[in-house]
Amino acid sequence: MSNHIITGFHAVEERVRRAAEQGKADGLSLSYSKIGPRVKKILELAKKANIPAHSVDGKALDSLVQSLPETARDHRGIVLVVAGESSEAQNKVDFDQWIAAAQKSDERKTVLILDSITDPHNVGAILRSCDQFGADLVVMPQRRGANDFEDNEIIARASAGSAAWVPVAVVTNLVRAAQQLKDAGFWLYGADAGGESVQKLQFAQKTAIVMGSEGNGIARLLSEQCDTVVSIPTCGKIDSLNVSVAAGVLLYERYRQSLSN
Repeated sequence: MSNHIITGFHAVEERVRRAAEQGKADGLSLSYSKIGPRVKKILELAKKANIPAHSVDGKALDSLVQSLPETARDHRGIVLVVAGESSEAQNKVDFDQWIAAAQKSDERKTVLILDSITDPHNVGAILRSCDQFGADLVVMPQRRGANDFEDNEIIARASAGSAAWVPVAVVTNLVRAAQQLKDAGFWLYGADAGGESVQKLQFAQKTAIVMGSEGNGIARLLSEQCDTVVSIPTCGKIDSLNVSVAAGVLLYERYRQSLSN
């Protein structure tokens, strides 16, 4: 396994914070070239977690991030190195195990299914909303989705660190996963402009919201698994909301309803 390089203030801070809370700092080290308020805060967290930190020059940091996607190379003066770890996200869960536990539980659950959302910036923004509004799981396809190793740094930055916390399950077949959710008592809501207004809808105790790609929407076979189609009333002059914004609105409404029940 090669080293995993993490950049971006939010992503680095959340990974360090998670290490501090879980007591798992093995293999982690920080390199920094300048100390501003954000870097100082991260270094203080790292000290509490017993994560070593090394002062280096800017060229050394540039060298560390050279192999990352272009948008992840802006290290802002600090880089977290995770030795002996692949770039696979550490919050990935086994879907079959998760659904087996959810089936036995009567607790409120919220799942977000992402169908063919390939832009890692959108995925990152969606994960940020999932963290803020309490989604229990994000389900993504193994293919036709932004979950490849090379996208992880972009996702981490776009999610403002939420990618370190939100449980994600990557499955080979979204239709089968949707069927499993229904068998476990989930009601599936497909997001589409022609659906029932979310203002008039009461989400079920176990809710799964399906978001399709901006170009093609939800795939036909997956759409057929949905129990209800839900839409967001708008007043703009363009056709639709960005998928990450739409996901955030639906997740907020789900969260809002949970507060009033």
